[in-house]
Amino acid sequence: MFSIENKDAIDNLVVGATILGTGGGGSPETGRKTLENDLEAGRKLRVVDLDEISDDALIVSPYYIGSIAPGVKANKKVTISEPFAVALELVERHFKRKVAATVASELGGGNTAAALHVASQLNIPLVDGDLLGRAGPELHQSTAHIFDAPMAPSAVVSETGDVVFIERYADIDDYEALARYVAVISGGHAVVIDTPLTKPTALKVIIRGTVSKSIAIGKAVRDANRDGTDPVEASRRTLGGWLVFRGSVEKYEWKNEKGFLFSDVSLTGKDEWRGRTFRSWIKNEHIFAWLDSKPIVMPPDLIMFLDKSGYGVTNTTLKQGLEVSIIAAKAPDVWRTPKGLVYFGPRHFGFDYEYVPVENLVNPK
Repeated sequence: MFSIENKDAIDNLVVGATILGTGGGGSPETGRKTLENDLEAGRKLRVVDLDEISDDALIVSPYYIGSIAPGVKANKKVTISEPFAVALELVERHFKRKVAATVASELGGGNTAAALHVASQLNIPLVDGDLLGRAGPELHQSTAHIFDAPMAPSAVVSETGDVVFIERYADIDDYEALARYVAVISGGHAVVIDTPLTKPTALKVIIRGTVSKSIAIGKAVRDANRDGTDPVEASRRTLGGWLVFRGSVEKYEWKNEKGFLFSDVSLTGKDEWRGRTFRSWIKNEHIFAWLDSKPIVMPPDLIMFLDKSGYGVTNTTLKQGLEVSIIAAKAPDVWRTPKGLVYFGPRHFGFDYEYVPVENLVNPK
């Protein structure tokens, strides 16, 4: 177990998780401020290895669901100031027991921080791991499905007063639609607590060590900025990834549809990429990318837009004219399995491609 004890440590976590959030994963500004408030209130931000959890402990995943599109608000009053607390009460009442730890649903500046925030409020730890290994747009992108672990019973709560308890669902398409609908009618987002796990199942489902990985990436980037070395290279090296493009955003127009931010972003190259083009298809996160009209990164592998300081650029702040470096990295192995590709491969998102690992696309034989 280790603790995040100051603002510097919070920054390392949020910076690294935002990079791994691949353009989504929630607001890093909100995540940072929430965790700083937790420390100021005297709450503890503790992270624990899964091996330290008891076998019968109840672990749950708290997160935000909805479109990351800016400016989307409900024309309703806020009536629930602590929606996570309401959702947690419903889940604990159902199981007739207290939650012992939380685990992040994904990596991102907002959602990883949210899971740690809920843990701090309960004076329990966050497990060092998550259920995705990056950020993803849909509830389909959870390792729970690969190992046939149910995401319900779950609670979905909005600040505007919607409180929904889902005891079970017919399939993941229905569950995604149910939870997403609450977010849409509530003005864009809601909170969820789901994927109840005990340790035997958690050992299969949780991608371990990813909170520590986020902290290591954030520290490497922030250290590089202080030392005057290349922060983008520090990020690439720590990720074990590839620099696949550097250039400026030529066109970026998004739409908010069915609870998601959709877009195609086009870039023109500079330096060794001068005269070349890059395009990424976005569904909240960067999902599929092309270099000069040829695939260069396919889902589930990671596409990360970094600014000059090596910080992750979320798709809410991406804009025309912005200069970025684009890093690609391998997805966790579990997503590269046949079952993983059902939920996170190119065909899941409507692309008529067989999955090709990023290492084969950036280094073709």
